[in-house]
Amino acid sequence: MTLTFGLERIETPIGQTLIVSDEAETLLALDWADHEGRLQAGLDRRYRPGGYRLAGLGGPSAARRAVEAYFGGELAALDRVRTEAGGTVFQEAVWQALRAIPVGRTISYGVLAGRIGRPRAVRAVGLANGANPIPVVVPCHRVIGANGTLTGFGGGLDRKRWLLAHEGVTPMQGPCDAQATFL
Repeated sequence: MTLTFGLERIETPIGQTLIVSDEAETLLALDWADHEGRLQAGLDRRYRPGGYRLAGLGGPSAARRAVEAYFGGELAALDRVRTEAGGTVFQEAVWQALRAIPVGRTISYGVLAGRIGRPRAVRAVGLANGANPIPVVVPCHRVIGANGTLTGFGGGLDRKRWLLAHEGVTPMQGPCDAQATFL
């Protein structure tokens, strides 16, 4: 049986964004058009090549409406989006903790590791963060280095910087007071 998912392309201030959702309007993947191959590879891993097809939708999905509202300034709109990222138990724990980071706040990888009860798993948390197939909605951009600097982001540091600024965050560009900067 071949699954059918909706694929939507929307223009955002940080480039054309691709949104993939299922019939129940659960968000499965989000990426940028310049990373469409990565989006496709992620779907292939989850559903096997040929196990799904992407099609247009009759109207905008709930995920699309929420993403558009977010970029339009309604920052809490993403909190309503149902997601299914399809990760391991560990990855899902990291991604769930990411969704608990409030808009306008950042945390370090170490703090994130502590939140999932694995304070020594900082590198594994970083890898799970990087494997997130639903950036922005699962806000991996809100994780920064322990010294307050921007660290990697699958969409690129310029997009990460824009997203944080959109949310009212100006990350420090050097050592910081962890108490003042992080949750």
